[in-house]
Amino acid sequence: MPGNARALHPGAWWVWALALAVAASRTTNPLLLTLVIAVAGFVVVNRRGDAPWALAFRVYALVAGVIVVSRVLFRILIGGEDGGHVLFTLPAIPLPAAAAGIELLGPTSAEELLGGFYDGLRLATIVLCVGAANALANPKRLLKAVPGALAEVSTAVTVALSVAPQLVESVQRVRRARRLRAARGRGLRFVKGVFVPVLADAMDRSLLLAAAMDSRGYGRRGYLAPRVRVLIATCVLAGLFGVAVGVYGVLDGSSSWLGVPMLVAGLAVASAGFVLGGRRIQRTAYRPDPWRLPETLVVLCGVASAGLLLAAPPAQLATSVSPPSWPTLPLLPTLAVLIAVLPAWLAPRPLPVAQVAR
Repeated sequence: MPGNARALHPGAWWVWALALAVAASRTTNPLLLTLVIAVAGFVVVNRRGDAPWALAFRVYALVAGVIVVSRVLFRILIGGEDGGHVLFTLPAIPLPAAAAGIELLGPTSAEELLGGFYDGLRLATIVLCVGAANALANPKRLLKAVPGALAEVSTAVTVALSVAPQLVESVQRVRRARRLRAARGRGLRFVKGVFVPVLADAMDRSLLLAAAMDSRGYGRRGYLAPRVRVLIATCVLAGLFGVAVGVYGVLDGSSSWLGVPMLVAGLAVASAGFVLGGRRIQRTAYRPDPWRLPETLVVLCGVASAGLLLAAPPAQLATSVSPPSWPTLPLLPTLAVLIAVLPAWLAPRPLPVAQVAR
């Protein structure tokens, strides 16, 4: 094991993954989206550890496939365009007068299928970017890095993000136990033999987590004056609303005042609320995670990829659906996406779980 092997700060992986998701949200080019998926998968394969959450990427890949298929089927069911190159025609189902103008099934054009496939692939790519963060970052260590004012909210988010990894671990444990007992049921019996133990294991884990959180004082607040509590809540909510509006303005690109100015103002107000709330919440961190040069380089790779795609001309990021055209790989967006693959070499290799435990 190399001497420089260590676990990267989980915040760095999340910033990288979210920046890659922002980059994916800017384009409907299937080649660029496929490249983003390949980049995320390559980094996960090369820099994930052997912890249970590292196997969650497969679950997110399955969810991404379901998203693409369901989006295409939804376009076949309802449709989004009139005319075009009709590929096949299904029996139309008229709807009542309350839903005038909508018709189920009927003719399906190539433009509708391509539009559904592109939209589904973009959403699936964003889901896979989040899955990459779940596979690379330790959700329990991420909890230590959040501001004190968000201790309770971050606990709920961390528990929610760890659901998929824990389910994967439970399924693997149940399958190993079934193989040891030579259980070979198939069909409904196999589902019952796996589903019931996994559900029972999830309930046991939930009770243990609730008991551990209660013993550590989660949810217990010290005294705060009503004015201070209202001020903190107002700053945090107003700041998060400004961040949401600013992000929408940046991604939309059609409004100047809704973009960067609103985003900066929202971050400033939210940060003020976090600082005020964090000063009144005393927390200790056992062996805090260091932030070193590899963390900074990983974050810069993700931010640079998103920034270059945000600055790229919209004509290079969109693929025409009507009329259909072959997608291309423009130079600048392709280089922007390839920058995000550098953490596969810049980030240190993670330590095995057994060595971390010692």
